[in-house]
Amino acid sequence: MYSQVNTAIIRGIDSQLVLVEADVSDGMPLFEMVGFLSAEVKEARERVRTALRNIGFHLPIKRITVNISPASIRKSGTGFDLPVAIAILATIGIIGQERLQDIITVGELGLDGKINPVRGVLPIMTEAKRAGLTCAVIPRANLQEAALVDGLQLVPVDHLEDVIRYLGGKCDLRRERGGTGRNASDKSQSSRLTEEHIYDFKNIRGQKSLRRACEIAVSGRHNLLMIGPPGAGKTMVARSIPGILPPMTKKEELELSKIYSVCGLLTDGGQFMKRRPFRAPHHTISPAGLTGGGLIPKPGEISLANGGVLFLDELPEFDRATIEILRQPMEEGCVRIVRQQADVEYPADFMLIAAMNPCPCGYFPDKKRCHCRPSQVRDYLGKISQPLLDRIDLCANVSPVSFDDLIGEEEAESSASILKRVLQSRQIQEKRFEGSGIRCNGQIPSADLKKYCPLGSEEENYLRICFDKLGLTARGYGRLLRVARTIADMAKSRDIRKEHLQEARIYHGLDRNYWKMV
Repeated sequence: MYSQVNTAIIRGIDSQLVLVEADVSDGMPLFEMVGFLSAEVKEARERVRTALRNIGFHLPIKRITVNISPASIRKSGTGFDLPVAIAILATIGIIGQERLQDIITVGELGLDGKINPVRGVLPIMTEAKRAGLTCAVIPRANLQEAALVDGLQLVPVDHLEDVIRYLGGKCDLRRERGGTGRNASDKSQSSRLTEEHIYDFKNIRGQKSLRRACEIAVSGRHNLLMIGPPGAGKTMVARSIPGILPPMTKKEELELSKIYSVCGLLTDGGQFMKRRPFRAPHHTISPAGLTGGGLIPKPGEISLANGGVLFLDELPEFDRATIEILRQPMEEGCVRIVRQQADVEYPADFMLIAAMNPCPCGYFPDKKRCHCRPSQVRDYLGKISQPLLDRIDLCANVSPVSFDDLIGEEEAESSASILKRVLQSRQIQEKRFEGSGIRCNGQIPSADLKKYCPLGSEEENYLRICFDKLGLTARGYGRLLRVARTIADMAKSRDIRKEHLQEARIYHGLDRNYWKMV
């Protein structure tokens, strides 16, 4: 006898439907699984056999063949356990095949028949709806995540016996949507409010030029490097940046939620990701941890920061080979992972915020406090390559906070006030780039710089001087021009003026000062 069950695999952050086929025929007793399967999928054979036996079903002493098609695609993960079990039960007549036509199912089986949750349920449900399926049998623990996709009847199950009763027509477990997860959501919201209260620009003393650089960076979505001594507030400023980021669009929420679903991190009380992410990996992170990959590819930190901030504190402490991998994703907004058995692409449209000390002790070029030898400073700064620096639009000098700033009673401008100006700048850019596929000044392609960043004769002459004096590369020239475009937008100026180029030059040249002093 023959049966088939719909299920799905994860490819990148999307899903693709696959078919689990089961056949029971006469011949030498054998349970075989085929279809280009990874080790954990092949292990489903023993999990299914044992789970069925423990709930009272013994497999017939015949040849059992399970195929997961198409065979040209590598299958991995433990979500195939439940579809395989259902396909076999349908083949031996416990479940009617007619009830499986419009159903998709995923789930991992315990040896006692318990159904455990799996990753990537959100993209799987999205693909099932697109393909016209109407019902989904899923682990109960994945119900809230699955309920984010409207239009599917959800059948949450805890045990294989629940599946048999439902598909056998003995009970109705269907639900249109999952629970609201109010308690989890309220708890998460409470922790976020506390975090927003702590990391607000109003709590940052002094650092007026750094605050200005952060506003420019967020307004045009530019990458930012902060250089200064320890204890000056670089980390606190970086953690305050999410408070001035514009709200996410529905499309961005869905894309980010898919990424977190694939990683098993979508635990926000049955809601889409609403806040732009802030990821701050430790400097001991591996290349695969940062960009994604592994034997079974999965998203890395740059993808988890998609649409938000990737903060690299103590940048020179990262392995040079690790941070050099960022160069291509910073240009393209995505990362491609190519393996012998898989070829996937993950979104990586992040804003890089990096912080570093100017030397190992942190006080260069203050000769009174810095005790590093010139060779030590040179080696420390040499960990950051020029090609990577060329991809960082702004470099802000962070000065030590004065005693008067610390004890002063005057409160600095809040994140909410800065956010209003950021949104005004973004609105100007949205109008300018309408229909072009570009969202922010930081994303203007090199081929369109003349179109979106025209210059007058005075501005062009000044930029020519900057190009020669700073020794700009073609990429550096484009970065400076994009920052000037953002500064002009913040000033509500239609044209880029000389003063806008002058301010952009200041932020572009600070990093080079440190490298030239050694």
